[in-house]
Amino acid sequence: MAGDHEHVPVLLRRIVELFEPVFSDREAVLVDATVGLGGHSDALLTAFPTLRLVALDRDPNALELSAKRLAPHGDRVDFVHAVYDEMPSALQGLGLSRVDGILFDLGVSSMQLDRAERGFAYSKDSPLDMRMDPTTGITAADVLNTYGPGELIRILRDYGEERFAKRIVQAVVAEREKEPFTRSGRLVELLYDAVPAASRRTGGHPAKRTFQALRIEVNGELEVLRRAMPRALSSLAVGGRIVVESYQSLEDRLVKQAFAELAKSRTPEGLPVELPGHGPELKLLTRGAEKAGEAETEQNTRAASVRLRAAERIGDRAR
Repeated sequence: MAGDHEHVPVLLRRIVELFEPVFSDREAVLVDATVGLGGHSDALLTAFPTLRLVALDRDPNALELSAKRLAPHGDRVDFVHAVYDEMPSALQGLGLSRVDGILFDLGVSSMQLDRAERGFAYSKDSPLDMRMDPTTGITAADVLNTYGPGELIRILRDYGEERFAKRIVQAVVAEREKEPFTRSGRLVELLYDAVPAASRRTGGHPAKRTFQALRIEVNGELEVLRRAMPRALSSLAVGGRIVVESYQSLEDRLVKQAFAELAKSRTPEGLPVELPGHGPELKLLTRGAEKAGEAETEQNTRAASVRLRAAERIGDRAR
């Protein structure tokens, strides 16, 4: 997905560099699991003229816009309306079982933030929707108006890491009894009142964490990512590479755990040789999570929170 309001892809040069050893000398297939506005994909297709792209997105609007952007690449691109945990079936539908590269750019896209009617941005009064696929599922208003207080507190704490979850939920419950929530402006006003002034001065916008939590719940983002990582890794050919950009610690932790699990040996300690089929499946290509440099962060505010991890598939384990 693009970053910031100018739709600038985050860490673009680094991503091209990571895929270069895989894409430069063969007719490779890349899955962009979150194609968004197509910025990363456009650059990769341009850099590697024999590359074929499978462009996934759950948002039909994103597919429509990326199709226009990627039109110059012709039949090298297949577009699929799907959530990224559906990657194996999406590939099967195209006659593919394994691919050479997979890219995830997680979180909400600038296109979704820019469109007020989508309800993602707390800076604009808009309907409380927040669905990445606006054709299906519950909205943020549904969550606020129908979830029990205990469940709302859990969501704000777990997904928003919100210290004042209990205070916020008490205020939400009191307000929704007067009138159901329908628009973001009313929720933002409530959050300004519920979050203590001292925290507002040091902790950023008081709506940031609550809006993140509602968005994650509405779209099932962490559950989807938890399912998607092993499925994506199983779709990666030996020698292929996966690159994931995360923008908050909950996502990054899931990616780190999925990579670490396959990067370790299953040979019992103490044996002098690696047992066949028990060696590491992945080689980590980044030391921890890489961050954007100061220059990129100044030009593109979304790059400030990015955490990039990359790995190469080096073998298949015995099943």
